[in-house]
Amino acid sequence: MDVKVLEEKKNRLVFTIEGDGSTIANMLKKELWNDEHVKAAGFNVEHPLINIPTFVVETDGADPKKTVSAAVKRIAKTVEKFRDEAKSLK
Repeated sequence: MDVKVLEEKKNRLVFTIEGDGSTIANMLKKELWNDEHVKAAGFNVEHPLINIPTFVVETDGADPKKTVSAAVKRIAKTVEKFRDEAKSLK
């Protein structure tokens, strides 16, 4: 997976996520909306055959890179917890 920053401002970050499509983007969007500093979070896929989401995150002044990073860490913890619970089902 490759993340490319297209625009970076004090309270706005625009980036693409190549190599996964909408799966990671949907999880990230949902997790970002749980953050009190996020004012807008969403993504667009310009063409379904290319399937590279362009993500936009706007905050209330908080560092958008740190906000995205914190959301990714929360997602990783959730995935790890799910993995552990799935192992116990065997």
